[in-house]
Amino acid sequence: MAADVEQCFRAIIEDRPPPRIERMVDGRSGFLFLDKDCLPEVAMHWEHRFNHMVKRYNDIYRVQMPNITPHVCRHTYCSNQAKAGMNPKTLQYLMGHSDIGVTLNTYTHLGLEDAAEELRRM
Repeated sequence: MAADVEQCFRAIIEDRPPPRIERMVDGRSGFLFLDKDCLPEVAMHWEHRFNHMVKRYNDIYRVQMPNITPHVCRHTYCSNQAKAGMNPKTLQYLMGHSDIGVTLNTYTHLGLEDAAEELRRM
């Protein structure tokens, strides 16, 4: 994790009110974002935020932004790591996929420009 990302995460924890109860989920605690019941926020919370941001953007600008979900972010992360040259088995592990085919064929989106760049690099 980059130092500036870690700094941002630490700032989020410092700025949020301390939870009444520090919840443990699968042996982990210290979640960045908590709901009103001090439980870690789930995909539904983030999907709502993403929809709100996209709607506000699209209300202001003529060039419209497509629908973005947390799941779209997973695909983007996977593709970006593959383009950066991450070992496919490492990427499979980080994505939590039991089959490398899911990582490489479903989540990794590469195009002609990526192939041309790889050939130039070699």
